[in-house]
Amino acid sequence: MAFFEVQHLGISFGGLTALENISFAVNRGEIYAIIGPNGAGKTTLFNLLTGFDTPNEGTWSFSGKSLSGLPAH
Repeated sequence: MAFFEVQHLGISFGGLTALENISFAVNRGEIYAIIGPNGAGKTTLFNLLTGFDTPNEGTWSFSGKSLSGLPAH
């Protein structure tokens, strides 16, 4: 089981699909980076994972515990 796992995460703002079907897993001891050009959705992904924005679809978990729908604090 992955230490941190994101499955099928997506968000739309009106008619604009900002992120669609984002999935990845990070195992204990691994370090990952999210890279891409301006407008690629890096900040939007960060805002979803920290609870600042609410996704339209998908889930994420940390150490087997679902973080989906929890507030930022």
